[in-house]
Amino acid sequence: MNNYFPFTEKTRLADLIHQDYKLIPVIGRFGIKFGFGNKTVSEVCRDYNINKWFFLEIINSFHNSNYFPTEELQHFSAQTMVSYLSNTHAWYLNVKVPEIEDSINEMKRLAPNEDIKNIKLISDFFQEYKNELVIHLDEEDSKVFPYIISLEKSLEMGVFDKELIRKIQDESIEEYERNHDNLEVKLADLKNLIIKYLPPVSSYDSCQRLLIELFRLEADIENHTRIEEKVLVPKVKLLEQEIIQISGAGK
Repeated sequence: MNNYFPFTEKTRLADLIHQDYKLIPVIGRFGIKFGFGNKTVSEVCRDYNINKWFFLEIINSFHNSNYFPTEELQHFSAQTMVSYLSNTHAWYLNVKVPEIEDSINEMKRLAPNEDIKNIKLISDFFQEYKNELVIHLDEEDSKVFPYIISLEKSLEMGVFDKELIRKIQDESIEEYERNHDNLEVKLADLKNLIIKYLPPVSSYDSCQRLLIELFRLEADIENHTRIEEKVLVPKVKLLEQEIIQISGAGK
């Protein structure tokens, strides 16, 4: 077995989950539901019309943080990557953030009066982070991702309208790259607030669960950002360059 690429198209999906349960939410982003029996990765991907090679690259990179197939991932279409990244955004906002908010609310319910002030500090800090996250993800979903898809479609059709050329020249992916906030920084601050500086709270078990969920979100966002910055952005730069060259707009 390849330590960097332990899961293959012949791996039974159920065995994959038993080996690394942390992959459950990643699998869910592809729209895969439980109840797949003893089917292999290849069979399940065929059932759901998923590119099995893209699925495997994502799964293996999440399973092993030392494995990151930059060149391999760039072979896949921008549409394939954007679809996965958009589903990840939805998971953050519809699943992970509410889970963390539930943990904070549980701490509030269980807290004696002397703890309320400190827990409110955590709650306010996370709300501020959530607001920034929502703005960031909405910017990608509503502006950046449609722009990327338009580049790929334009090349496929061989049609390069003036508005697209203008965007490439004035609002290229480099602008997005420069404004791509590091979403992990505020999470790290919140974790350190709880671990290092917050006075002990009575609802220790709830606080512990909250901290674990923050670590899990941080790790997931790190991997997500890595895909965007090391794979998607370089791929988009190539698409932009190709359009400028073919259209003759650079002359």
